[in-house]
Amino acid sequence: MIVIMRIDCSQDEISRVANRIEDAGLKAYVPNGGGRIVVAVVGQSFPGLRDALESLPGVEQVILVSKPYKLASREFHPQDTIVDVDDVAVGGEGIVVIAGPCAVEGEEQLLATAQAVKAAGATVLRGGAYKPRTSPYEFRGLGEAGLRLLAQVGEETQMPVVTEVMAPEDVDLVAQYADMLQIGSRNMQNYVLLDEVGRTRKPVLLKRGMACNVQEWLLAAEYLLVQGNDRVILCERGIRTFENYARNTMDINAIPIVHRLSHLPIIADPSHATGKWYLVPPLALAAVAAGADGLLVEVHPDPDLALADGPQSLTFENFRLLMSQLRPLAEARNRKIAIPRARVKP
Repeated sequence: MIVIMRIDCSQDEISRVANRIEDAGLKAYVPNGGGRIVVAVVGQSFPGLRDALESLPGVEQVILVSKPYKLASREFHPQDTIVDVDDVAVGGEGIVVIAGPCAVEGEEQLLATAQAVKAAGATVLRGGAYKPRTSPYEFRGLGEAGLRLLAQVGEETQMPVVTEVMAPEDVDLVAQYADMLQIGSRNMQNYVLLDEVGRTRKPVLLKRGMACNVQEWLLAAEYLLVQGNDRVILCERGIRTFENYARNTMDINAIPIVHRLSHLPIIADPSHATGKWYLVPPLALAAVAAGADGLLVEVHPDPDLALADGPQSLTFENFRLLMSQLRPLAEARNRKIAIPRARVKP
């Protein structure tokens, strides 16, 4: 349930409502942002609580939220959430492009890629230090050495960095180096990991599970939100269907569906959705046309020699071409491609 406060309510009245909720053994959550103040009741409420809350000063109305996900729903938070990732706004007017190699392989590879994607217009650098692989014999990342390289190159190019965290015990380590933590498709329903990542208060990129529906995805986001972390970005990366020509089937429907159901920003990952580099540009364009707040694209200096996901990685030239195609499409949607930060001179 959510408690809608009167426009002229005082901070003391808000605190009194929150205290009454917590006295009942539940959690009170007040979102950041403008507009009408609401207080969410998190937990299993009881019949008499609604009447008790409506009788408090400053309360206009108490509404039962129909969705199983409470904090992620537009019923609770009607305004769009904009997530700040080290001064890059995700969910606002600008469409944010996150780009980089699937895996950090070395300093030369990572630095060259970061410089190329930033020059083309990307604003956030991606790269995997820990890689969940289907086969145990495939390259599984450089671990902490990869995290150090990612942070170093991000600092040198003045790009915030995002990388995947796979285990609860690694959360604190990864959070030391990364500006945003990624929850991969395979871990979308790893609830212990979601709890740990939520407690960091770091921005989170939550990928959709390959066999999960939209409600399950938003409930996974709820695990992060209920920990007090409202900096959650959803990522559509394709789902498993009967079609096997492409790696997955990209669910373009999910983009406007999520915007209708939730206030959280959503980006698209056409690289993992397709598994084939020549399908990445058309799917990226389709995602932006459908309203995506950003893209996650894999780029490599020489995809044929990549240690991970080479077939779906764009070359530097192909990435530049994609960025040139995105700009007029963004304008047609009354948006723009987010501009990389200017480098701060020492």
